[in-house]
Amino acid sequence: MSFISSSFLIFFPVVTTIYFLLPHRYRWMFLLAASCVFYMAFIPYYILILLVTITIDYYAGMQIEDSIGHKRKWWLVASIISTCTVLAIFKYFNFFNTNFAVIAHLLDLRYPVNFINIILPIGLSFHTFQSLSYVIEVYRGKQKAERHFGIYSLYVMFYPQLVAGPIERPQNLLHQFYETHTADYDRITKGLKRMLWGFFKKVVIADNVSIYVNQAYGNPHAYSGLALFVATFFFAIQIYCDFSGYSDIAIGSAGVMGFTLMENFKNPYFAESIADFWRRWHISLSTWFRDYVYIPLGGNRVTYWKWCRNIMITFLLSGLWHGASWTYVVWGAVHGAYFICSNAFAKIKTKMFPQLVHSASVFVAFFRHLFLFMLILLTWAFFRASTITDAYYIIIHSCIGILQLLQQSVAVLFGSHSLAALTDTFHGVLNPVNKDAHTLDYFILFCSLVGVLFVAEVIDSWRGLVITISSWPAWVRYPLYIAAVMCIMNLGVTQEVPFIYFQF
Repeated sequence: MSFISSSFLIFFPVVTTIYFLLPHRYRWMFLLAASCVFYMAFIPYYILILLVTITIDYYAGMQIEDSIGHKRKWWLVASIISTCTVLAIFKYFNFFNTNFAVIAHLLDLRYPVNFINIILPIGLSFHTFQSLSYVIEVYRGKQKAERHFGIYSLYVMFYPQLVAGPIERPQNLLHQFYETHTADYDRITKGLKRMLWGFFKKVVIADNVSIYVNQAYGNPHAYSGLALFVATFFFAIQIYCDFSGYSDIAIGSAGVMGFTLMENFKNPYFAESIADFWRRWHISLSTWFRDYVYIPLGGNRVTYWKWCRNIMITFLLSGLWHGASWTYVVWGAVHGAYFICSNAFAKIKTKMFPQLVHSASVFVAFFRHLFLFMLILLTWAFFRASTITDAYYIIIHSCIGILQLLQQSVAVLFGSHSLAALTDTFHGVLNPVNKDAHTLDYFILFCSLVGVLFVAEVIDSWRGLVITISSWPAWVRYPLYIAAVMCIMNLGVTQEVPFIYFQF
């Protein structure tokens, strides 16, 4: 069941109401049953896959806690292998099989392994990582093994964050299922406001700009350079609003019932460095890779070259986690290279340009943020493009388009060029939506939505969007809430567009 489906508009209030009406001792059973219904709305029999992994990791967790010596490690390894095997079969088998077949063809060898026609279970990567965090934390002695099979099942199956996170740690979530939650007005309204903002980001902003993005990226060779740059810019907005919108709805819906989920985004496009970006973007995943991949490899407590290796392994695995395609691997590799280069440049800048490091200039800060955002845009081309070749084409022609725009703007500014060239360039930007009679209106809508997002992000970075709006007078707040609902109803894309991260 998707958060943006009509079914969820019935599911959520019914489940929440019954949850509060039930005695505490029955609530876990009801939530588990509701979570099963939520998941089975996609492909019902795939819940059996979840049942298998839940059973294995539940039993492994108890064995790890009860064993001593090497047996603990063997149970950990067995749990990790069994859980990852399920992920490997459903998500990566055909990817590696295709590459092996290509290699065999190049070597003129016979390759008899056939493809398997399977559908990736929704959210498999997310609840796989959540299960792995549990057994690893039990092995490290930071979490007691959960002896209640139903509670552990609910930890994995909890419907708000089941299919796209946040990827919770057992220390944060497990104990909350034992706590008694009451219907607190302030908490409920705060959660509903968070959900409203999430719906707005997804349905109004992300789904609208996706019209432009899908058109341009569906056939990139048919469009001009600047149109491709705008499409990439809009995709950066789309993926942020799509995924952070999901997280807002997940955190808000859990909060209404009294559960606290970890924050997953903290204004990532306001980051000051690539490291800062990853402290703000998909926090539950980036911290997962930090704690369970990067640090076990040695982290930064090794020689410089081994540190570079650790960074690249972490980001390559992160890219592969996102999808079984070389475009995602390259996306991860580029971010890893950014991280290493950023670290090296920071050391050089500290030694040679200390005035920039300590500069409080708004001008310097603006261009630092702008430069980082442009670098991140380049990586989104790999993330969204169908092939690496398409990504290269989009990046190269986007750069050409920007340079042409700058050249024409300077020429017009100094009177050596007419406005006609800029007008032609603008029409080129409108190409991806030129099949509609109101092309300009659509483009103005896209840009207006980006402006709304920017203002909201600025407010959120200062104090928190929900907290700030809650402090405003009622005559300002309630018309704003009504306007948000009206925008969702009238500007929201009526066709249900799946969340981008559902495919991961």
